Amino acid sequence: MSFMKSAQVRAALVEIHELQEVIVADAVKFPDLDIDDQYVHIENLETLLEKQRIMYTRLSLSDDPEAMEMKKDIEDSMGLLGLQQNVDPGELFKMMQDTIINLREFVEKNELDNL
Repeated sequence: MSFMKSAQVRAALVEIHELQEVIVADAVKFPDLDIDDQYVHIENLETLLEKQRIMYTRLSLSDDPEAMEMKKDIEDSMGLLGLQQNVDPGELFKMMQDTIINLREFVEKNELDNL
């Protein structure tokens, strides 16, 4: 069976897409969200990142031509994020995780300042 026809892969891609939609909708209004919703947004970011890491790992381990093409597309698109073409995707995931940690610390600090 082809990589993309796997029920597990298709379900994971749907979950990733749905999370991305929620995150994009909330990102615009993040400063206006109440503190609980800000934490939900951060948790969604963490969940999305983990799902993306898992999907990238699956793509990397597959010898299916569609999976290899999708992996290449992901690596090529990193240039659109302002990264060098040679950047290891693991480094990108690490930078994204660091950004999420910084966002959580920012929210925690603001929460304490508003007590």
